[in-house]
Amino acid sequence: MKDRMVVVLDVGKTMAKASLWDEAGALVRRLVRPNARSSSDEYLALDATGIETWLGEVLKQFAGLGRIGAIVPVAHGAAAAIVRDGVLAAPPVDYEYEPSQEHREGYRNQRDAFSHTGSPAMGMSLNLGQQLHCLEAIRPELLTGDALILPWPQYWAWVLSGVAASEVTSLGSHTDLWSPARNCASDMAMRRGWAARLAPLRQAHDVLGLISRDWAKRTGLPGDVQVYAGLHDSNAALYAARGFPEIADQDATVISTGTWFVSMRSLGSGSAFDLKALPDDRNCLVNVDTEGRPAPTALFMGGREIELLGGADIDSSERQNPMLAAIQAVVGQDIAVSPTWAPGTGPFPNGRGGWTRASGDASESAAAIALYAALMCDVGLDLIGASGPVLIDGRFGRCDPFTRALAGLRQDARVFVGSEESDVSFGALRVARPHLKPNIVLKEVSPLALDLSAYRSRWRDRVSAS
Repeated sequence: MKDRMVVVLDVGKTMAKASLWDEAGALVRRLVRPNARSSSDEYLALDATGIETWLGEVLKQFAGLGRIGAIVPVAHGAAAAIVRDGVLAAPPVDYEYEPSQEHREGYRNQRDAFSHTGSPAMGMSLNLGQQLHCLEAIRPELLTGDALILPWPQYWAWVLSGVAASEVTSLGSHTDLWSPARNCASDMAMRRGWAARLAPLRQAHDVLGLISRDWAKRTGLPGDVQVYAGLHDSNAALYAARGFPEIADQDATVISTGTWFVSMRSLGSGSAFDLKALPDDRNCLVNVDTEGRPAPTALFMGGREIELLGGADIDSSERQNPMLAAIQAVVGQDIAVSPTWAPGTGPFPNGRGGWTRASGDASESAAAIALYAALMCDVGLDLIGASGPVLIDGRFGRCDPFTRALAGLRQDARVFVGSEESDVSFGALRVARPHLKPNIVLKEVSPLALDLSAYRSRWRDRVSAS
């Protein structure tokens, strides 16, 4: 199977992506689909049906491009599916679903301590346990009979192979269902009976089985395609980064940028981390890597906030030079964005987003938005005690004002950017082909030729005061 191509299915919150990689680890084709939202009668749901239809069409196209030997799914956190009697029992909850006050308070009274799970109480339905609590209240029959809970990446592995599994990077992503220190289900998960409903625990690199006959017939793929258990998307980015000598086994941090900006620290050999130093009220958490080791993490909804601020295209090539040219005026006039634009998220969850002053110049506004993203990442890196190199991946790695500002703010660290061939999908590829080395060299980021220390100090002072 090692001489065949690999498909990576990456089900993100905003986009679903499928990529095809050859046996040498080169990207052959990548297809993308914007994810729709589906509303059930009772709650906001993920569009599992639409994604599955699209996936069938994509795999059919890929089947004509060469002989495929494996499929590896990755997906965003805070999502799971309940399967019963061999079918999806209900549409999976979208983590942007706002539960009723009654359901929220009823659930929070049952959560375990942060010191036990490394999982903070988050807004919307960003704790998977909150979703299960609401589903049981809305549809009491769901978790009965042979019902199983499958984390979102493993749901797609089940769709393709018919084999049910759960996996530690998915369970360790602010779910409230896992205890990183004990490497087992949390006390609450056991009390509520959810631990017994979790599909059997497998590792990300485990082959669950072969593609089902129905899917082979539907797509034209050979019947011996192996389906892997797969993993959480930010952990896939971390696993990809470890393939580079600049990151490898040392203490380093990977910032995945998309709907969320996730700063995940990879503890190097001999590195120590005290969970008590991690605040539980600033969207910090303890992720779990593919080996079951803790990975201190800080996150904010960066892509969503950038979109809300009107900067959705700050990663486009034509915007880079005008934004870079505008930064000096932005800093000189103290044009700055204050958090938070996605309420209840990030290191300042109770902040009310605003501007120090408006600019009539589009490039200045865009540059200020890029600086905001850098300032927020800078805070997150401080919160998780980041030291050593930083690797930025995902779409906003193409935003030069953001990456160069962050490099300027982190004077003691080397900051790198990757490419589409070094991101989440490449990490998933390495799950199936761990011997592969990246085909690219990381690009080291040059800091802005502008001292941002006073701009940062003013920004932090305003945030603290508010």
